[in-house]
Amino acid sequence: MKKFCTGMAVCIFSMVGFGAYADDSSLNIAIQNAKSACSGISDKMSGMKTMAGINTAVTGVGTVSAGVALGTGIAKAGVDAEQRVLIAQAVENELIEIEDVASFEQELQAIIDSVDAESSDELQKIAELEEKSKTLGNVRTGTLAASTVADTAGVIIAANNKVDEDLQSLIDKCIESIDVLKEEQLRARTENTASESDLVKADKIVNDCADWKNVDLSSIDKRATGAAVSAGVGAALGLAGTITSASANSDAVRSGDASTEAKLNTASNILAGGTTVASGVATVFNATQISAIKKAVAAADKCEEALR
Repeated sequence: MKKFCTGMAVCIFSMVGFGAYADDSSLNIAIQNAKSACSGISDKMSGMKTMAGINTAVTGVGTVSAGVALGTGIAKAGVDAEQRVLIAQAVENELIEIEDVASFEQELQAIIDSVDAESSDELQKIAELEEKSKTLGNVRTGTLAASTVADTAGVIIAANNKVDEDLQSLIDKCIESIDVLKEEQLRARTENTASESDLVKADKIVNDCADWKNVDLSSIDKRATGAAVSAGVGAALGLAGTITSASANSDAVRSGDASTEAKLNTASNILAGGTTVASGVATVFNATQISAIKKAVAAADKCEEALR
């Protein structure tokens, strides 16, 4: 307001002009709309980051379990090979009378059960290796089952940890509101209808929220899909490996044809290896999804901080 007035009309004119300059309603409305549109996105994105972290740990457990299964299976193959050598030596030394290998395989458990402290070192060693082989077989089956469970959980988590329609809509509305605010800020500055503090605030919001346009949200979903698919493959291979391993280590197979047991054990180890690789890939996808989500969270935090 002017200090001195030459007339009533001049005084009134001065007051109205000052009021319009001090409070540009269009700019303030645009600021409020941006606050409303952009608030809460950071919390939602942070929740996704947490879930990606959990899934990284889950599929990581699947990877480790499958790796243990593979290592155990390889160790079991070594034990079985050593046992076959000792059996051949026992037959050669006439510690065991046998007409053919097939019949020996069927009677092996009975021979092992009869081994005592007075039995020869060879027979005691064969019995020890048989027990060790069974134990390793059970560990392989158990760890494959654990990997299957972990990868199955990984599929479910990854499939749901995506930018859904609601979140995408919120982000789109936020970007749209910032575009409107930018237009209002330019108009107010051009027409000189807003205070400098309001113009500065609007400028900061526009600049700090601009990062949303550089965030690649599709990369988050691509990594989620990759994790889900890889974990799904790991779960399928793990399940097949669990069944095969259990069958290979069953009494019926162990006391039957040696070649069948060997083929099943080899198949179990191959499936364990495949499960390890698939679970590892899923873990990598989950870890990289965290990185992609962090960029979105950083953009959301920066924007919402400017809006406070």
